[in-house]
Amino acid sequence: MGREKVIAVVGLGLIGGSMAAALRGFEAYTVTGVVRRQETADYAISHGVCDRVTMDPMEILPEADLVYLCMDPRGIVDYMARYRDVFKPGSLVTDVGGIKTAIMEGAKVLPETVDFIGCHPMAGTEFSGIEHSFPTMFQRAHFILTPGERSTPEHLDLMKRISAYIGCSDVVVTTPERHDAIIAYTSQVMHIIALSVCDDEDLFRCRGFEGGSFRDCTRVAALDVGLWTQLFSMNAPALTKVIRRLEENLRAYRETIESGDLEALSKKLTWSADRKRQMNLPGPGQVML
Repeated sequence: MGREKVIAVVGLGLIGGSMAAALRGFEAYTVTGVVRRQETADYAISHGVCDRVTMDPMEILPEADLVYLCMDPRGIVDYMARYRDVFKPGSLVTDVGGIKTAIMEGAKVLPETVDFIGCHPMAGTEFSGIEHSFPTMFQRAHFILTPGERSTPEHLDLMKRISAYIGCSDVVVTTPERHDAIIAYTSQVMHIIALSVCDDEDLFRCRGFEGGSFRDCTRVAALDVGLWTQLFSMNAPALTKVIRRLEENLRAYRETIESGDLEALSKKLTWSADRKRQMNLPGPGQVML
């Protein structure tokens, strides 16, 4: 019987706690959480989030075959720099960060014996903290990977098996630059829209009139301010480009509505609605961008 392998999940917040719980029972691996606070360790053990927990990275990183870094982007970069010589030779380090270019650049500090594959499971909620984590978070989510120049086929295959095990709908393999350009549109600007709606002076006068569309649109506005400050600022060129396009599209709708031209408005609505329906058509199980 072979040696039991080790996954270290560093940071047991909403995403890290959910990832650790989702990974339990994966192949011949045990899952160890690495935390900074005793309260987090106690919660993780009492709720079965992982197999074991430590507050000392030096206790687990030298023996971990796979290390999942589940912090904010700057925290991930700083952690790799701080522990670069501690990671086990031949191991794989990965992350859950919502941007990839800055993190992949930070991963260059790792020695040649340590592989790094950027990872972004497209899942989450508006809450934060391990108490809001749950093992089914990643079911039907996209699982985005940005391999490094030295990434091995074996490690890439391992990440794809993890994607299947935690219930993701597909694997998207792309470049960090492509990831950040697209995520500015599919995720970050959606948060900007929600925040902008909540900035309206009529927000608190709408109580009793909220429908499902309002709740769906504004749900993500109750975000983790520290995290999203980093995500927006570290992807500013791509995000501001998308915001400018959104401003142009909103202006086009406002001008069409103001014109009173019902035929033009109907054509514009039809065109936009058809694009959304095309976006929802089923695609292949794995996508290469």
